[in-house]
Amino acid sequence: MKPHGSQRPLLDPDLLKAIVAVVDFGGFTAAAARLHSTQSTVSQKIRRLEDLVGHRLLDRSGRTIQLTDAGQALLGHARQLLMLNDQILDMMAGATVALTVRLGVPEDFVASRTTQVLADFSRRHPQVKLEITSGLCSGLVASYDRGELDLILTKQRHHSRAAVASRPETLAWIDSVRHPCFQADPVPLVTFPPRGLYREDIIRAIEAMGRSWRIAYTCSSLNGLQNAVAAGLGISLLPLRTVTQDHVILGAREGLPAINDYEIGLFHRPMADATVRALAQALADMLTNEALEPNRS
Repeated sequence: MKPHGSQRPLLDPDLLKAIVAVVDFGGFTAAAARLHSTQSTVSQKIRRLEDLVGHRLLDRSGRTIQLTDAGQALLGHARQLLMLNDQILDMMAGATVALTVRLGVPEDFVASRTTQVLADFSRRHPQVKLEITSGLCSGLVASYDRGELDLILTKQRHHSRAAVASRPETLAWIDSVRHPCFQADPVPLVTFPPRGLYREDIIRAIEAMGRSWRIAYTCSSLNGLQNAVAAGLGISLLPLRTVTQDHVILGAREGLPAINDYEIGLFHRPMADATVRALAQALADMLTNEALEPNRS
């Protein structure tokens, strides 16, 4: 009984080459010369192939060697397998092994100049696949610490952990242009969820002014917070670069303190490979050169 499934033997391309050469060159002697082998070796390969498939493939009884019906059926498939083998080798000879870099960035960096930096990097390194994860900074840091990300751009208090590159993150108190609510009592606050960035800073600052407050709106999306403030749901503390024409900036005149103890940091492991380091350098250059003016678009 013949083996089935994964137990079936694999056909050695060397054996297939032997029968193709015998047919194409009209005999064992010419085939042996073409294959840089001996006639007896070619004959042995044909016998081994016949044993594997369970059929006689060549009829040697006449003056010329002829294919049997089984040999005729096998020959076309043999040519296809050998051609596929050559195609695979040709492809791999010119192939570049794809590399994947897993980058984590805060939501507010996804649609900023970061996208252009990533596009420029991709054009310079076409063999690299970029996997981008966006989200809250706390989630990005946790994923990085679990080994799920190779490189992260995140926000933290100054020098919380050593970064390979960093720059200060300027924050701004903002209210709605059309529906200002800073004078409401209690002051409505728009914040990230508990343990989110800036939340405790907002509450401490309002309490230090002796004013009461209430959490009017929480959202894990920066864009959600921007829209909530613009709609008049409350005031918030957000990066200056995310301020839009729908916001008004508050400050010392309203009794609100400047919050200057945050930075944007870039992190990768000490043993990161050259590709990760190259992307990190591109992002570090962006941090150095990017303007910190508010976005009034």
